[in-house]
Amino acid sequence: MNEAKYTKQEVLQKAKELGKLISGTDEVAFFKQAELKINKNLRVQELIAQIKKKQKEAVNLQHYGKHEALEQKEKEIDALHDELDEIPLVQEFKQSQTEVNHLLQLVSTTISNTVTDEIIESTGGDKLRGTTTKNPFLQLKQQ
Repeated sequence: MNEAKYTKQEVLQKAKELGKLISGTDEVAFFKQAELKINKNLRVQELIAQIKKKQKEAVNLQHYGKHEALEQKEKEIDALHDELDEIPLVQEFKQSQTEVNHLLQLVSTTISNTVTDEIIESTGGDKLRGTTTKNPFLQLKQQ
């Protein structure tokens, strides 16, 4: 009773092809450009380095139970994050991340919905009700 039309390997191959298609979209191109700009921006890199340094310090403070010093360090980290977030280049980068994530979520949802619809249709179900088989009780109510 094996009705399979495709192997898992074939599906994975198509997924790789889809990944390559997605990599060629405007959203991904915009993301790559924004990332390049971020990596070349000295002020952004300095702030990231400061944040990483302070995060390591915070981990040490937490390990040794220095709660007041940890709280102060976390405030410093938050201030650096705020400063970083104010840079238009960083805002552009975050927007590009959001757009790529949205595209990936849209593709994932579309695949999921298509698979669900195919299962419902192939089992004689009702897409409107989201059931995989015809419910005999619904037919009795309509009579």
